[in-house]
Amino acid sequence: QVQLVESGGGLVQAGGSLRLSCAASGRTFTSYAMAWIRQAPGKEREFVAGISRSGLNTYYADSVKGRFTISRDNAKNTMYLQMNSLKPEDTAVYYCVARREVSAIKVVTTDPYDYWGQGTQVTVSS
Repeated sequence: QVQLVESGGGLVQAGGSLRLSCAASGRTFTSYAMAWIRQAPGKEREFVAGISRSGLNTYYADSVKGRFTISRDNAKNTMYLQMNSLKPEDTAVYYCVARREVSAIKVVTTDPYDYWGQGTQVTVSS
């Protein structure tokens, strides 16, 4: 069992930055490929960024490429999402997700995920 807890959300002006964190419980963090998913009001869930177990491979949605950076610190059981040049359309609840993977280099970009965090609200004002 893995528990995921997000933090770092908040209200920021357009053009600003936020850094989200996802802390994972347990001793098997390195067994999981991780990703960030977001959901805006009235919209479907959207893949934002993913990172492999090793942290060497990443993948981004076109809408955030060049602005967001995903990373992980396996020694701290924590994943991060650095968000720069934020836009009002980035406003959403951001979820940390995990899926157990055999491959150390695979990035997961679609459901199903094994575990979800509770989400953290990011609001970008114009």
